[in-house]
Amino acid sequence: MLFQYLVLNILKILENERTISSPYHLLKGKRSGQTIQDVGIFHLHPYFGIFPKLSRNTYDEVIQKLVEQQYIFLTENSFRLTDKGNAEWRQYDPLPLNGWQYRGNEHLFFSRLSLVVQSLSHAKEKVMTFSPIQKDEDIQRWVKGFLMRHDYKSGLLSHNLYDEMLQSLGSAKVHEQAKEIVVKRLTGYKIHGFTWEQLSKELEIEELDVQLLFVACLHQWLNEILSNPHPYPYLYQMTNQVRSEIPLTGSAYYTALLFKKGYSVEQISQIRKLKRSTIEDHLVELAINDPTFPIEQFIQSEDIQKVLYAVEDYQTKKLKVLREVLPNLSYFQLRLALVRGEIKCN
Repeated sequence: MLFQYLVLNILKILENERTISSPYHLLKGKRSGQTIQDVGIFHLHPYFGIFPKLSRNTYDEVIQKLVEQQYIFLTENSFRLTDKGNAEWRQYDPLPLNGWQYRGNEHLFFSRLSLVVQSLSHAKEKVMTFSPIQKDEDIQRWVKGFLMRHDYKSGLLSHNLYDEMLQSLGSAKVHEQAKEIVVKRLTGYKIHGFTWEQLSKELEIEELDVQLLFVACLHQWLNEILSNPHPYPYLYQMTNQVRSEIPLTGSAYYTALLFKKGYSVEQISQIRKLKRSTIEDHLVELAINDPTFPIEQFIQSEDIQKVLYAVEDYQTKKLKVLREVLPNLSYFQLRLALVRGEIKCN
């Protein structure tokens, strides 16, 4: 089960460092300081927010299976992988995910595309009345504008878009089964897109695995379109506001604007009437979001290396432990060092 392996991989990364609930919050894309911090410190960017509708019951069932299979052992406050779990974890082949960059907006791209495809297929048959596959009014307005701008009745848009989809999806670096899932989710004239349940039965894999492959394919498809926009002008338009280039939280965004204008932490705290610790949280988020963030403005390179050496020596990224080892550094500096350390290692 792909999803089970994915959870096991996250557990391995967080082993003895966080609670059993941490992966759940990560997969849901929880916008809390702790989850955002974990993304940077443990380099969990691929997994953030890839299952925003994941229920706690479903997640708990997966954890229970891992326990029953003797892959993990639950402790009072945390968990650890067993020898059997470590052996199984080594077989894991990570899927090409990029949750932090797309943050669920891959579904916005697919919603636009699916309604465009449905509309063009009906227009080709001169059937102008149909029940739209996407009920969201914002999606419908966007698609109507797109179709009108490109004179969809001429048939040229349909022909060119098909070519773009064929070429770009073919170039996406993801398993063919994942591409098949995405294509079968599309709806056309007298053709209904497959449900998750139907795809699960046809492919003989769990529904969660179907959804996981779907998301992985969309991420890689978007990577192909966004990195090569010129061959795919129509698809590129559908990616508008899909890739996130700004901090996750709105509050951090306003802190970023002030920071880029040259204001200090103290000045930003006074201007925004927020605690210094809150502003520091925002700056850590900025550092996670932007590899060019000037971390050395707050912590010297030598101290960053000391933190990374301490992580290796003590086999932990727990801030409390690192603070005891390096009492001259603040928690803020430690968090920045861990973020920079992950960036350097990749």
